Amino acid sequence: MLDETPKRFDRIVAILIQLQSKKIVKAQELADRFECSLRTIYRDIRTLEASGVPIYSEAGVGYALMDGYRLPPVMFTREEVSSFIAAEKLMQKFTDPSLGTHYASAMYKLKSVLRSNDKDYLSNIESRIVMQDAEPMFNDNSPNTLAVLFEGIAEKKQILLTYKTFEKEETTQRNLEPVGVFHDNNNWYFLGYCHLRKDYRQFRTDRIQGIKKTDLDFTIEHDPLETYLTKSDKIPTTKVRILVQKKIARYLASERKYHGFISQKEIGDEIEMTFMSHSLQDGFPRWFLMFGDYAKILEPESLKTRVLELLEINRQRLL
Repeated sequence: MLDETPKRFDRIVAILIQLQSKKIVKAQELADRFECSLRTIYRDIRTLEASGVPIYSEAGVGYALMDGYRLPPVMFTREEVSSFIAAEKLMQKFTDPSLGTHYASAMYKLKSVLRSNDKDYLSNIESRIVMQDAEPMFNDNSPNTLAVLFEGIAEKKQILLTYKTFEKEETTQRNLEPVGVFHDNNNWYFLGYCHLRKDYRQFRTDRIQGIKKTDLDFTIEHDPLETYLTKSDKIPTTKVRILVQKKIARYLASERKYHGFISQKEIGDEIEMTFMSHSLQDGFPRWFLMFGDYAKILEPESLKTRVLELLEINRQRLL
């Protein structure tokens, strides 16, 4: 029988570190992370308490450390050190300048506690990891968008937003209660309750012309972000089937999920793809035209009609 003591010791130490990282930690959260039973977590918590760690618990809420209790800084493994570099490169390219600066400052503090050989290890790979430039995710007039949104969410303060819509190219100003931030299809978005529209709206960060936190408190207790994103799955969809040549189909893998991809199957030298699309007017037909000379629409007829309309508009512009 294998000795489980080392594995359990590592888990107990990791639990203690996680307790220091959050105000409240749920038992189920720990069980999910360590892929063990709730009974095992309860036993490990009792072990920590028996060793003198001041933990208090509240039924139905979770566990927390008594205020003021802290362990000395822990050492990082070499694998953890490597992950810092990847994260730093991502922060430099995919967040706003303010958050990037804060993260760089945090990295200096992390590097300062590394062992000498780990610092050498870090230096050797640091210059070997490069993130290529992406399309701008933030407007030059509002370079610190994410930082302001994070503050508004954390402090439950409304923000004043100046926003340019895509369709009308007009600028509007509105007060919002930011609910959450998410990254999708190479863009940053945030969802907030709009006091102008009296409803929840989604905004893309590169269209934000100005943003600042106000002193106004939230007026609504908002659900978690996932709740609102899940609601978008209930928007009516239309079944779409297309045939795509194999040599092209593989290049669509990274984008097809944004258009409601469901499944695919091989038919000779072609791939039949099935989608449940939210947008047969613009989104799907415009995407289809990018590779349309290597594909065929099987259904619905309305999609064929829309693609032909777009082609005719393009033909007229070329005359």
